[in-house]
Amino acid sequence: MLDTAQNRPDLPAEIARRRTFAIISHPDAGKTTLTEKFLLYGGAIQMAGQVRAKGEARRTRSDFMQMEKDRGISVSASAMSFDFNNFRFNLVDTPGHSDFSEDTYRTLTAVDAAIMVIDGAKGVESQTQKLFEVCRLRDLPILTFCNKMDRESRDVFEIIDEIQENLAIDVTPASWPIGQGRDFVGCYDILRDRLELMDRADRNKIAQSIEIKGLDDPKLAQHVPAHLLEKLQEELEMARELLPPLDKKAMLEGTLTPIWFGSAINSFGVKELMDGIANYGPEPQIQAATPRQILPEESKVSGFVFKVQANMDPKHRDRVAFVRMASGHFKRGMKLTHVRSKKPMAISNPVMFLASDRELAEEAWAGDIIGIPNHGQLRIGDTLTEGEDLRVTGIPSFAPELLQGVRAGDPMKAKHLEKALMQFAEEGAAKVFKPSIGSGFIVGVVGALQFEVLASRIEMEYGLPVRFEPSQFTSARWVNGDKQAIEKFTNANKQHIATDNDGDTVYLTRLQWDIDRVERDYPDINLTATKEMMV
Repeated sequence: MLDTAQNRPDLPAEIARRRTFAIISHPDAGKTTLTEKFLLYGGAIQMAGQVRAKGEARRTRSDFMQMEKDRGISVSASAMSFDFNNFRFNLVDTPGHSDFSEDTYRTLTAVDAAIMVIDGAKGVESQTQKLFEVCRLRDLPILTFCNKMDRESRDVFEIIDEIQENLAIDVTPASWPIGQGRDFVGCYDILRDRLELMDRADRNKIAQSIEIKGLDDPKLAQHVPAHLLEKLQEELEMARELLPPLDKKAMLEGTLTPIWFGSAINSFGVKELMDGIANYGPEPQIQAATPRQILPEESKVSGFVFKVQANMDPKHRDRVAFVRMASGHFKRGMKLTHVRSKKPMAISNPVMFLASDRELAEEAWAGDIIGIPNHGQLRIGDTLTEGEDLRVTGIPSFAPELLQGVRAGDPMKAKHLEKALMQFAEEGAAKVFKPSIGSGFIVGVVGALQFEVLASRIEMEYGLPVRFEPSQFTSARWVNGDKQAIEKFTNANKQHIATDNDGDTVYLTRLQWDIDRVERDYPDINLTATKEMMV
């Protein structure tokens, strides 16, 4: 964790009320539905669209690509800002599908906490575990929401044990479910001694809550069937004996996660979770950078690009850089220095997002996420400051696990294809390598579904049908070392050498043996599977 100065002043009120978080989960655990309900409670939308509903009218708000709408999955991370009580929530929805893990990883560099959504029947699934590891690397505080309690689900203690064992994190219940599946009537809110009852009739209705004084309150018996009440009292007594109480410090250090139970599709348990984020979630945090850290309360503005999305509006070839504000109070029209090129940029039309709707952002504070439309000047990993030479660190780029050749259906359009590929490479959607021998490009991705997404986007956005073809290479490594050593190495291995879209030298491999051979024959050359996204 970053060292925090002990005698730091309190954050300005505007910054202190910001909560910037991501939602992570395995596909199908209900992440997009939960996002919708957040917007519903934040008053940002009037009616939540269902992921599986029919017709255009009920599309979800956070999935804006055609492919996301067709398949009902989230492919790219999207950002949304809305107010809840006295707090400003900046929520980043990440792709759950494992093929998009790199986009998710970078998104997690831009948030201060994560909400982990778990399916009550399936418990901790493989992708949840992978994403959790990423949060662990960054010591992110985690809040857990166990979804789908209104369907047949597993025993609550079993779910909690599984989280503790698989993820090696302590769990403390913030609420406790009463019944499950068809018998699920609601939850007991442990933090506030309240009974929350679920209304099955109206999915968009806020749950009824009844204040009670402890578990012996006679009011409980009026609302909860006797056999369920007895079970609740028994289980809660066990939970209090076996599980740690909520300790905010341990939560902020990432060693303890509070868990809420509910059913996102029935809007149940969501408001309690949002209260939990507001009351227990972290304020905007210190940002790692060189040559010094960036504190959110600094008066000078700084921010960094963690994602670039091209063609969000298909009518215009626009590119929007998603920028996480790291410090200060930004106002529209400000001139900021683009640290990589050392050039000033006037930010005249920054936008705030509500999924695919956007509005002009007149101002933004540390912790906010704004979009800056640009024509390719901004790349992932870029830092913007008021003149100081600071570079935010820790935004990685991973070596692709799958490589394929690509060619345009129409050979006359090779130039157009190059332009499209470069755009996707800068967006971080794929790695594009130009081999030093022969023409054409090799495209590298983390998961196979990304090839489909690329082909469909190149056709939709550029009107270019393309074909991906098998390549003799299976993976790529960045080449590091001193200039002469690299030159000697590339001259001797020309058939394996390519450059990426930043112009860095890359070694394309067929087998692990290739990598072992380089390590043996060229001790002064270093092959790496990740590179830091800053120039």
